[in-house]
Amino acid sequence: MNNQPLTKKILLALSAVGPGLFLIGYNIGTGSVTTMAKTGAEHGMGLFWALILSCIFTYILMVAYGKVTLVTGKTALFNIRSEFKYGWVLSLYIIIALIIGELLALIGVMGIVADLIQEGIRLAFDGEIVNTFWIILFFVVNLFFLLWYGRYRTFEKILTVLVVLMGLSFLVVFFMVKPSFSSLVEGIVPSIPDTPGAFGLIAAIAGTTCSAAVFIMRSTVVAEKGWGIKNLREEKKDAAVSATMMLLLSGAIMAVAAGTLYVSGQTLENTVEMIGLFEPIGGKVAAYILIIGIAGAGLSTIFPIVLIAPWLIADYQGTPRNIHSTSSRILIFIALLFTFGTVFLEERPPALMVFSQAFQACILPAVAIPIFILINKKTLMNQYTAKMRWNIGIVAVILFSLLTSWFAIADFF
Repeated sequence: MNNQPLTKKILLALSAVGPGLFLIGYNIGTGSVTTMAKTGAEHGMGLFWALILSCIFTYILMVAYGKVTLVTGKTALFNIRSEFKYGWVLSLYIIIALIIGELLALIGVMGIVADLIQEGIRLAFDGEIVNTFWIILFFVVNLFFLLWYGRYRTFEKILTVLVVLMGLSFLVVFFMVKPSFSSLVEGIVPSIPDTPGAFGLIAAIAGTTCSAAVFIMRSTVVAEKGWGIKNLREEKKDAAVSATMMLLLSGAIMAVAAGTLYVSGQTLENTVEMIGLFEPIGGKVAAYILIIGIAGAGLSTIFPIVLIAPWLIADYQGTPRNIHSTSSRILIFIALLFTFGTVFLEERPPALMVFSQAFQACILPAVAIPIFILINKKTLMNQYTAKMRWNIGIVAVILFSLLTSWFAIADFF
């Protein structure tokens, strides 16, 4: 083992946290980029505390959902449908709400990716403009081809590359900007800015990080990995890696926006605006790095989003997840059609993303409360029911989910 090349050791380490990387790819998408960048631009690091809490609670629920799947061998929605009297109603609500939220996010994700690629082409080819429709069509054709022939392990490898690329890009830009360390520390102290839209941004931070879809998908990807109860320690380590990376990368994005947009008094209405601000810092190289990072984040999110409908339905029915079935391919094709949304909508992609992430926060109580009941059900979990400290953690998540849901609703009205 010690004689193995460094690159092989890194690849082995990454393969050991496959579900975590899958969920990092899913979670740190353009929704996170936009929400964190908009938060950093408007409030500096003042809402960093909300991100820290969201990542801690994400870890707690990821472990809880993973553990229930490891013990029962069943995925989340199937357990909810089977173990509650009206579980089928709750399961259908979760499915419908998640699919609506993810389709809204998909419109914004691909819109932002297309805008960034368009800007990259403009910078590289002296002002040449390519219509975003053709950029989206290019990605859709390639994604459909990969999803038509690919397997979960293939997606995991692709997402691993995109996540590593995205992470390196954001960290490089973070060190280029060199944000104030004192502002990072100050942001840990909880406070709510007395400005319009602050509640919505807190809800969006929770929605994009402590996302209901992540926990439902968590049980699915753990099942896809073929893990059992003997893998409980690996599952916890995997969840810790995922939540920690979410905090580091999301925090880096927020800090980058705080160190550029916030200090210059600018707000974020379009993600492309960030690109121009980095040319004075590192020239076109910095701009290209940021484009690669955000585009990688977007593409790593699209894979799980277009898989969510067939996987949720299979989860609910307790049937094998076969993305190559006719029904799954039809659902994937319909989802990919939504990627063209920004070509026809006047609303800018960043605004759509923040709205969709705040919408996700309203679904969180529907997944936090059931897992508290399931993980404490003796007939289901046997000797693996939750200990006191985990119950305290899950109750804290439930309270946080109710608070952020209220923030989302209050901001909407």
